[in-house]
Amino acid sequence: MKNKFKLALQQSRPISISLSPNVEKDDVLLALNLLIRPWKWKQGKEIKTLENEFANYLGVKYVVSFNSGRSALYAILKAQSEIEGLKSGDSVLLQAFTCNASINPALWLGLNPIYVDCSQENFNMDIDDLTLRLATFAQGGQRPRVLIIQHTFGLPANMKEIVEIAEKNNLFLIEDCAHSLGASYNGKLTGTFGKAGFFSFSRDKVISSVYGGMAVTNDNELGKALRQAQGKMGFSNPFWILQQLLHPILLYFIILPIYNFLNLGKIFLVFSQITHILSKAVHFKEKQGEMPDYFPKALPNALAILALNQFVKLDKFYNHRKKLFEYYYENLKDTKFVLSEIKQGCKPSYLRFTIKHPDAHKIIYSAWHKENILLGDWYTTPIAPFDTNLEKMHYKEDSCLNAEILAETTLNLPTHINIEKEDADRIISFLKQWK
Repeated sequence: MKNKFKLALQQSRPISISLSPNVEKDDVLLALNLLIRPWKWKQGKEIKTLENEFANYLGVKYVVSFNSGRSALYAILKAQSEIEGLKSGDSVLLQAFTCNASINPALWLGLNPIYVDCSQENFNMDIDDLTLRLATFAQGGQRPRVLIIQHTFGLPANMKEIVEIAEKNNLFLIEDCAHSLGASYNGKLTGTFGKAGFFSFSRDKVISSVYGGMAVTNDNELGKALRQAQGKMGFSNPFWILQQLLHPILLYFIILPIYNFLNLGKIFLVFSQITHILSKAVHFKEKQGEMPDYFPKALPNALAILALNQFVKLDKFYNHRKKLFEYYYENLKDTKFVLSEIKQGCKPSYLRFTIKHPDAHKIIYSAWHKENILLGDWYTTPIAPFDTNLEKMHYKEDSCLNAEILAETTLNLPTHINIEKEDADRIISFLKQWK
C-alpha cells in the first residue's frame, strides 16, 4: 500500500517548464536559511558581490541590480530620458511576439511603443520590417528615439546589422537579454552590443531568484544615472521579499510533488496566489499597462543571495541545456515539427527548445491534461500573457503577421536542470503521436 501511494505521488509530479524550473535542493535550503534571517533581506554585501560578478562575466563597466527585468528597463529608459530628453509620446521600436513586461516600462514613462514584426526563422526582430518602418518614419512623422532588441528564447539577434541600423538612425539601442544570459553573437556576449542591456532572473529564466534583474552599460553618464535611480527606488517591503523566499520552498516540498494528485498541488498553488502567500509572475495590473506598487525597486539582498547561488552554476546549467537541446533536435528532426535552427556565429543560451506545428495550442493542452506535461506557451498571443489587453499595449491586430502566425504555431520544450533524459524521452514520445 505504501509503495502504491509513493508511486502515485511520483506520477503526480509533472514535467514542468515554468514552475521554478532551476530550483535544486541547495537553492531550497538557502531560501529556508534566509527565512530565519530577516536582517539580511533588504541590505547586505551580496548585492554588490552579485553586481561585481556580473560585471566581470560580461566585461562591462556598470552593472546595477533591480528587483526585476522590467524595473531594470524602466531605470534605463528613465535615465536616458533625463540625459537626452526623452519625453512623453516619443516612440520606442520593439518587436511583437514578446511579453508585456518588455512593453510596460515604456508605457509607464508615457512613451509610445511601435511594433516591428519578427522573423519566422529565429523569432527575433525582422530586419527588413525594421528598415521599412524606419523608412516610413523618414517620410513623415516623429522619428523613433529608442530601439529595443529582444534575443527571443535565448537565440541571439543579428546584432551586426542591428547596430549599423541603430547608428545610422541615431537610435538609443537597448538589448533585452531576459532569455539570453550566456548567449553570444560572433563571439561577443549579448548585452554588450547596445548602449544598454537588461537581464531577468525571474522564475523561469537562465538563472532565477524568483524575481530580479540587472541593467548593464559601458556608458559613463548612463551608468552613473542608473546607480542614482537604484538608490532613489529603494527596496520592496518585507512581505514581498517573504513571498519570493517562500516560492522555491513551497514549490519544491508541496506543489510539485502533489501537483496532479487529486489536483491538490494545483489547488494549493492557486490558493497561495489568491491569498498572496505567493506572488504571480505577472500582476493583473500589468496586463492593463498599469504599474504594480512593487515596481520599480532595487534588488533586495535576499534575492541577490539566491541569484548568486545560481550564478555559480551558470556553466553547469548551460551544458545541461545544450545537451538536451541537441537531444531534442536529433530525435525530432525527421518529424512534422519545424525545429529551431542555430545560425553560424550564434551561440544561444538554449533556454528552451522551440518548435512549430499547426496544432501547437492543441498539443500544449493535450500534454497538460492527458500526460501531466506542462510544455511552454511562450507566446500564444503577439503579446503575452494571453489575457493581456492588446489595446492598452498599443498593439493593432494584423500589424505584425509573422508574430501572429508564430503565436498560433509555436511551443517550447524544457531544457532546465531538472529535466532528465527520461523526461525528454517522455516528451519526445508524446510529440511523435502528432502527425
